[in-house]
Amino acid sequence: MRFRLAQSFLMLMILALVGCGGSSSTSSSSLTTTSSSRAYSGTASVGDFLSITLDATAQTIKYTNVSNGDSGTVPYTVNADGTYTLNDPNGNLVAAYEVPNYALLIQAAKTGPNHDTLALITAVAQAPISLASMANQNYNYMQFRTAAGGVEVGSVSIDGQDNISNNSYWPYGSVSSQSPFHSGVFPGSSLTQDPSGNFLKMSDGGNMYDYVFATGNGIFAVDSPNGAILGLKKASSKAFDPTFAGTYKAIFYQKTGATTGAGNVETGTPSLGNATITVGSAGQITVVDSSGTTLVQATLTPFADASYLHGTGEVTDPCNGVFTFRVTTASSQRDVFVTFMDQAMLFSSFSADLPWGSGNTYDYLYGVGLK
Repeated sequence: MRFRLAQSFLMLMILALVGCGGSSSTSSSSLTTTSSSRAYSGTASVGDFLSITLDATAQTIKYTNVSNGDSGTVPYTVNADGTYTLNDPNGNLVAAYEVPNYALLIQAAKTGPNHDTLALITAVAQAPISLASMANQNYNYMQFRTAAGGVEVGSVSIDGQDNISNNSYWPYGSVSSQSPFHSGVFPGSSLTQDPSGNFLKMSDGGNMYDYVFATGNGIFAVDSPNGAILGLKKASSKAFDPTFAGTYKAIFYQKTGATTGAGNVETGTPSLGNATITVGSAGQITVVDSSGTTLVQATLTPFADASYLHGTGEVTDPCNGVFTFRVTTASSQRDVFVTFMDQAMLFSSFSADLPWGSGNTYDYLYGVGLK
């Protein structure tokens, strides 16, 4: 597991290296071929890379899952709240939400190598990227996956010689009696550009690949066999920016009653859902699902102010732009993480019974909100 995690860190760091060139040179108007046809690159939290075209006139979503070979054209209808109901004859793509030419979120039921896994697909507007080097940059990221505790959050920095370093917190590490804090330094290399110019690729050995893609407005992503990695530029201050206040529509993945057994196989009950997220001007956040159940409600604290996460022997980077809160009772502990950029927010949560230890069941949730 640790080898796969290290490779995922490497890929996230490389995405930061290559993504900057695209973000400075591509305008949002160049991301589509027509006003009604919108092209996206997507990563599923199970570790599938997808090429997606949405035709707003025909009301269809055409997709190719590069990782497992699936493809299809799915009609959709627009609901009163702006979300999409998908009518996939193969029963794979279920529901979606889009901010046109920016991002597309999809609930999927049949992803992964066995074509049977629930996953959240996060797709961003397709844009050219290259191997252009961009030194002295800093990014935050979240990793979403359907195993190994589901969630990781951290920071990436690139020095003037293109050496890439990371810090991260992996909540499942505490439950599994492993270290929850990871760090490393890697050289930025080993990627090749796809002939389309829209993504970069690196072999993980055999038939597995990592795919790196980016948008013209600064969202970067890596699709890895170990899950989806989403990166946002680091903020200049740890303080909450009130311009991120507002109402977001979100799609989330959650797993309850999870355990990990032999071969790192994770059991539990997965599900996908829609939520409305309200963010106040002082960082208050409320997440309500489609049935009206409140999933999260708290005031966000800067990651840098959480002494149990940031400091010596922990995540040494302050991760400016990442916010968190922890709820601890006599029998359980829950960590929540949120980060913002432009019209998007990433959020994740991990909880387990106390005392944490090997064999405990745990729950996690993650998603993307758009406004």
